Amino acid sequence: MPIARDVVAMIEVEIKARASTDALADVLKRRGAEFEKTVVQSDTYYNAPHRDFAETDEAVRIREQDGRAYLTYKGKKIDAQSKTRKEVEVAVENKARMEDILLSLGFRKTLDVIKTRSIYHYGGVEICLDRIEGLGEFVELESMAENASEIPQKRDGLIALMRELGVEGGQIRESYLEMLMAKKFFI
Repeated sequence: MPIARDVVAMIEVEIKARASTDALADVLKRRGAEFEKTVVQSDTYYNAPHRDFAETDEAVRIREQDGRAYLTYKGKKIDAQSKTRKEVEVAVENKARMEDILLSLGFRKTLDVIKTRSIYHYGGVEICLDRIEGLGEFVELESMAENASEIPQKRDGLIALMRELGVEGGQIRESYLEMLMAKKFFI
């Protein structure tokens, strides 16, 4: 019985900022953005036995969403102006068994990140309005690049769209995991 299927590997170009999700949902509706769905994502993060992901800027997680589970590896950020990084994700048939494999290999649970995410599509961009338990409300704009040469154009387009949507304040390059860890341990 196979454990995994549907392997995906791309460069995720992403920007994030704090935002009122209700206000931004209204803006997106007025602009004709396509609402996809609202989901609850429960992410359990793990640290590796052979290196500290907090130091290497990597992440491994198991995400539960809509009764399914996914194992994801996120590589180091590769762009100084965004959260762009390589991402590899695979569906797993059994979350408990996948977690048992990771723990048996010496990985350690780090933290859980629980989010309610409303997903919209606008102009070829995925827009996520996130409510993160213990952190608050955020917006993420995401586009996928097939290679590094596409990153600047994709990133600049996301930044321009963020401005068009009226999102004020600076971009946040830290992941929700990093932000929750800093809050939990007062880093």
